[in-house]
Amino acid sequence: MQRLLIALLAALDAAIGAAVGLAALLAPFTLLWLMAFGLAADWGALWPVSGTLWQFAHAVPVEVHLPDELISALGIPSAAARFALTLPPLAVLVFTLLFGARSGRRASAAGAWAIGVVAGALAFGAVSTLVALTARSDVLRVELWAAALIPAAVYLAGVLFGAVTHAWAEGDGGLIDRLHDLIDGLGEWSPVPAESIRGAAVALVALAGAGAVGVAVMTALRGGEVIALFEAARVDILGAAMLTLAHLAYLPTLIVWSVSWLAGSGFAVGAGTAVSPAGTELGVVPGIPVLGLIPEHSSFWMLISVLVPIGAGALAGWMIRSRLVWEGTGTAIAPRAVMAVGIAALSAGVAALAAVLASGSIGPGRLAVAGPEPGAMALAVGVEVLIGAAILLLTPRHRDELAEERTDRWNAEMAGLTAPID
Repeated sequence: MQRLLIALLAALDAAIGAAVGLAALLAPFTLLWLMAFGLAADWGALWPVSGTLWQFAHAVPVEVHLPDELISALGIPSAAARFALTLPPLAVLVFTLLFGARSGRRASAAGAWAIGVVAGALAFGAVSTLVALTARSDVLRVELWAAALIPAAVYLAGVLFGAVTHAWAEGDGGLIDRLHDLIDGLGEWSPVPAESIRGAAVALVALAGAGAVGVAVMTALRGGEVIALFEAARVDILGAAMLTLAHLAYLPTLIVWSVSWLAGSGFAVGAGTAVSPAGTELGVVPGIPVLGLIPEHSSFWMLISVLVPIGAGALAGWMIRSRLVWEGTGTAIAPRAVMAVGIAALSAGVAALAAVLASGSIGPGRLAVAGPEPGAMALAVGVEVLIGAAILLLTPRHRDELAEERTDRWNAEMAGLTAPID
């Protein structure tokens, strides 16, 4: 009965997570619909638009097909009447991942993480399938299979991560414990997998924090440009509020762009454009207010920003080295070298995934290319984090570390001598 209860609670968690994400989009659109069209509006179009945008927020590609009447009224070129949108607002996706991780930890703490993961993923998949079947639009079109599976895959990644990390730390009495015991039997190499993951997490959190600081600094420096673009849009208070909410939804995307800039690989805002510390080449930029944060000029001296990812790697190396000294394991140079490579490789992999999610098409024509290039960002982050981590992990051991190790060994020997004999 307990396993059934865990499965039901995990399924309920998934349904709540999907409902909260849908409500976060449906509520402002309902207000917009009411303010723009009144009570006599065609409310039947509200759900398809909101459901499709929820799918888009989970990285489902959307094809925009403008109706012929609108094309004729606005004089839009026929080439721009159909285009893809593949650059999602990552705030909703991040929420789904975090909500799934929380549910996975709860299932693991209850003692049946595998059942919780399966039940949660199936429940979220059922909701996403229901949305895919009911939220069909002629203007915003998505592939049915993508609309059903991609949101469920996002939730599955979150719930699986939360469950496995908790089971690894606390034990599960099953597969994770057997794997833990197997790795513990590797001697000097036993801390390599866990410390590599821990170090990569430290480096990535530091990079995300630095990227957020970068966005905040540019907001302070170029806030006037953003305000000018808001004024040029000539929207009313409701339109300005909707634009602001959209910008907040894209905040994680902007942080990824900022990290890519700090790493030196930069990003694009249209085909043939580049924004990086080495130089900025921009053509005509869309009048989206948040794009006013992009620096118009770059300087060779801005390349000093690459010290930020190196510093993140150094921070990770310092924390891992401190743990190794404290625990008295991984003292040989070879395991530490593998840890440094592992930290860099994992950081590069996550950076590549983030770049894939934070890049894509934002409109027709040259706007089909926007965001960082995944390979370049992964290479830059990986190399720079490797340099920082290697400096801290591979430098000769300081005399204070050796003295601390000798003190710990002496304390352990004295404790053994003074222990009562049964």
